[in-house]
Amino acid sequence: MNILVTGACGYKGNVLVPKLLNAGHSVIAFDIMWFGNDLLTHSKLKVIQGDVRNIAEIPLEGVDAIIHLSSVANDPAGDLDPKLTWEISALATMQLIDRAARLGIKHFIYASSGSVYGLKDEAQVTEDLTLVPLSEYNKTKMVAERVVLSYSNQMVVQVVRPATVCGISPRMRFDVSVNMLTMQALTRGEITVLGGDQTRPNIHIDDITDLYLFLLDRPDVTGVYNAGFENLSIRRIAEMACEKASAKITVLPSNDPRSYRVNSDKLLATGFRPRKTVENAIDEICQAYREGRLKDEERFHTLPWMQKTVFNRA
Repeated sequence: MNILVTGACGYKGNVLVPKLLNAGHSVIAFDIMWFGNDLLTHSKLKVIQGDVRNIAEIPLEGVDAIIHLSSVANDPAGDLDPKLTWEISALATMQLIDRAARLGIKHFIYASSGSVYGLKDEAQVTEDLTLVPLSEYNKTKMVAERVVLSYSNQMVVQVVRPATVCGISPRMRFDVSVNMLTMQALTRGEITVLGGDQTRPNIHIDDITDLYLFLLDRPDVTGVYNAGFENLSIRRIAEMACEKASAKITVLPSNDPRSYRVNSDKLLATGFRPRKTVENAIDEICQAYREGRLKDEERFHTLPWMQKTVFNRA
């Protein structure tokens, strides 16, 4: 297939695109490249720098399927400029799927977020629960989901609500819990945890990218799916990181009791199976750091990097 991947130079895109190429697909990688371009050249890969808000810049002729990853990632970055966040994460999504439908493209995979549920008291957060998004980032994801799903009678629509992704990527992120805590343990020898009882759902980056390939091959699997397989407390994640990095933990009080968890039984019922764990992610980060293949680069921290490069704020 000829596949368009938006946000292809991001954290997930840098892992996904090589897998698509290895599976024999041709890929158009479209990205604004705020964080650079780490994709390696390939005969079946076309990399285009562009802004998803400018729909005319996105090449859709001859495209068989779209994997739409592009958005302003995480709550703090989304709050930097709410207008920009809505334009990129919601309005551009509407324009993209509408144009895709008009051109007869028959497969659209949308990367939403497990955070659209907001705070839930239920131990099992399933896809049928009410969405109560709290941040601009969460709200744009919810709105974009509803827009995308409205095209279900015109094409295959698959919406994925991932848990927090962890693991190594060429465009690394150290603003997500597992990666951040592991790097702190490695570089400082100590992790400071605020509270620690807060729960976070997690998914390895190899599993979330494998899921997108799985969905490409399963057009019968439509609708909305949670994707997260380990609901762990921040303290437990920190303990695992410290065990691997020979570091210690300092626990301080916190006034933020928010916990997020997801249930992915609906996805498991399709036959998809995760292959990796949070422990695998921590091991891989530790090994790459010790071998000199991974460093704590400035561009791996989304919020300060966007403040510096996108908004020119000191």
